[in-house]
Amino acid sequence: MNWKSLVFGTVCLLVLSEDAVAHGKRNGKTVTFSRAARGQWRRKRDTWTGRASFTACKSPLSPKDRALLLEQTHETGFHGDDGSSFTLTWVGDGTGIILVLSTVSVPSDSFYEGGSTRLYRSEDYGKSFHDISHAISNAFIKKDFGISAGPGNPQQVILTANIPFTKTPGGVIYTSMDAGVTFKSVQLPFHPAQAIQFHYQHPKYLVAISIDDGLWLSKDFGNSWSEVHEGVNSFTWGSGITLFFSSSRKGTVDAARRGELILRRTQDFGKTFLTIAKNIFSFGYIGGFLFTSVMEKLGSPRVIYVSSDQGDHFNKAQLPSATTEQFYSVLDGDEDMIFMHVDNPGDTYFGTIYTSDDRGILYSKSLERHLFGGEGKSDFTNVTSLRGVYLTNVLEEDGRIRSVISFDRGGEWRFLKKPENVECPEISQKCSLHIHGEHSHFSGITPMLPLSEPTAIGLVIAHGSVGDSISAGRPDVYVSGDGGYTWWGTLRGPHLYSILDSGGLIVAVEAHRDQEISSLKFSTDEGQCWNVFNFTDHPIFLAGLASEPGTKTMNISIFGYRPDDDDQPMWVAVTIDFEHLLTRECDEKDYVNWLAHSEYGSDTETDGCVLGYKETFRRLRKLSACRNGRGYVVSRQQKPCPCTKEDYMCDYGFYRHENTSECLPQPELLNQTLDICLNGELQTTGYRKIPGDKCKGGFSPLSIKKHCETVSPTSNLPIERSLFPLLQKGMLALIVVCSCVGLISLVVGAALIITRKMNCRHRLPAYHFSALQLQDDDLCINPESGPSSKRHSLDVPDDSDDDLIE
Repeated sequence: MNWKSLVFGTVCLLVLSEDAVAHGKRNGKTVTFSRAARGQWRRKRDTWTGRASFTACKSPLSPKDRALLLEQTHETGFHGDDGSSFTLTWVGDGTGIILVLSTVSVPSDSFYEGGSTRLYRSEDYGKSFHDISHAISNAFIKKDFGISAGPGNPQQVILTANIPFTKTPGGVIYTSMDAGVTFKSVQLPFHPAQAIQFHYQHPKYLVAISIDDGLWLSKDFGNSWSEVHEGVNSFTWGSGITLFFSSSRKGTVDAARRGELILRRTQDFGKTFLTIAKNIFSFGYIGGFLFTSVMEKLGSPRVIYVSSDQGDHFNKAQLPSATTEQFYSVLDGDEDMIFMHVDNPGDTYFGTIYTSDDRGILYSKSLERHLFGGEGKSDFTNVTSLRGVYLTNVLEEDGRIRSVISFDRGGEWRFLKKPENVECPEISQKCSLHIHGEHSHFSGITPMLPLSEPTAIGLVIAHGSVGDSISAGRPDVYVSGDGGYTWWGTLRGPHLYSILDSGGLIVAVEAHRDQEISSLKFSTDEGQCWNVFNFTDHPIFLAGLASEPGTKTMNISIFGYRPDDDDQPMWVAVTIDFEHLLTRECDEKDYVNWLAHSEYGSDTETDGCVLGYKETFRRLRKLSACRNGRGYVVSRQQKPCPCTKEDYMCDYGFYRHENTSECLPQPELLNQTLDICLNGELQTTGYRKIPGDKCKGGFSPLSIKKHCETVSPTSNLPIERSLFPLLQKGMLALIVVCSCVGLISLVVGAALIITRKMNCRHRLPAYHFSALQLQDDDLCINPESGPSSKRHSLDVPDDSDDDLIE
């Protein structure tokens, strides 16, 4: 068999090949087992340097508990289905409804290439599936962006048919308002060039770009459509029904590459338009901030302009300019602060992270030598299980890659602590834990990125290695229960893992390159003890794990396939329900109060103070054999702290010298004036409070004046300039990368890279499983999240909370 690639969720999965390992990324919820099944556990140090050996529970599952799990293990074989890939999408929240598209391989000269012939539906969290292809008249559905589910919890679904646009005036979609029970066929007046995108709050509002660059809008869930504008390059929703889009002048070729796009806005569904910027390279929208990259004068480097009022006014961001060989990247952001990466000149593969004030205008240096690969991959990770925590990797001057972590939103970065149960290599001089991120994932070293969930307080699961720097070898799995302060080596080798029951259960499956699997591991004590459950007597090649988003479920589905007698794959879905194994609901004695960010043993006034306040959570005890349940709500208490220098970042033009908390003037900016003055005069203390910090009293820096020039914020974005010559090949493409569900969207010639983790509250994921593709995927896209991209890109996502566009 020539299995080449597998797409799972929003990441590239390379499975069953000699140089790849199964990839997967997914969040789940709810699994646990009785105390009788726990047995005893032990741990020992490995004789391998930098590797940990951890054994599962000493006692295996009791016959009774194994029998209970086997009774709740449901296998579905998709017999006679020679589909080359599966696309799995959850519909609604807590409904248990899953739609699966099975895609067939056909000759390349057929216009049905990549189409799907089978649609399956499950109403019981994947325990059983039913073929409902007749509901869509057995239509061929697009493989790349064929299925989209509405954001949030609605039950709207859109299937995009694969129709040869050379023979029909428009495409066809199938819409469902009842989670796939019934579908309605709709003839479109255009051919979609990408997934049809939902409004992130109102799923009845739909937007799409046609193959001839038209921007089309529907206000009635696809029943009727109107063309909003011609020549559109990209678009995104803003606040409310505000719609931003970039377009080029008629007849302009490669406008994005030359920075000749026009940024426009409509706030009445295309009845009227307002041009808010001209001659832009790219734009993006995140956390209420609208960014655009422009070249102010012919031949000058690019700069960033920011608007916090939907484009009514723009201000120049106080950031270093970028040449055509550099790029900007919005790594993460919300209404309080933006993380911005500015690339270093040349092919250095690193740059500097800056953090903004609450207006997105003034930026302070946060981290130097931040690793950012040439393929647009950044290891920057927001640990969502504990506020203020971010992980990333830096490229040292000697070429080593090392992991750093911040617990105060980029105010200070430090190396990760070595896990207690792992020894350092003998040759190691600066031994610490290093986390494998997007670079390792993209290269096939790890099957998953670090995983955390807001409902699983403090829990982080990640692949990593121990030593002087990140290892190129097979990483192990490490777990932190306190948001990254301390770590524990828990599983040897690459795994796929999922968080269930709001952190009460972790499930993991070994990710082998070319070996079938038949067992699953699960833990109820944050990975210190693992039990092994053989879920089948007929091993399968693993494609991925899939669980309902939000960590509320107690079901986990394992997708894979096994060759039949004709050496053809039979797709298999095995769903395991842990609810009947763990029957007791947790009560008060099962929980403990936990002070986040606390230095263990400390009893000072500032212990646990991060971003100006303490947070005490009600958390499940590790040894409690019970389930949180669907009604579990995170309980927390907050208490303000006195201000210290740690509550402040260095203001623009200042930096923290190594091993000191003092903010000192940057020598290279001593004689430089600011381009922007707010309220006529700009005063600075050299410090500014970290956005979102709630400290009271304590340290208060003295204010000093800084020379600046007053500029009207309504007119400082250049609107007109002459045409630029074609940019050199150093111009990088704009890439948008989003992960809860994740997104990678490529548009040639743009100058702004936006990389962030999406807020998962308003979307449901699509899982993509593929085993028969003959070419490796250059880009793996989740058509369920994020903004649109330029047509002809390999794929495009749809709805987004904050919507980032090229």
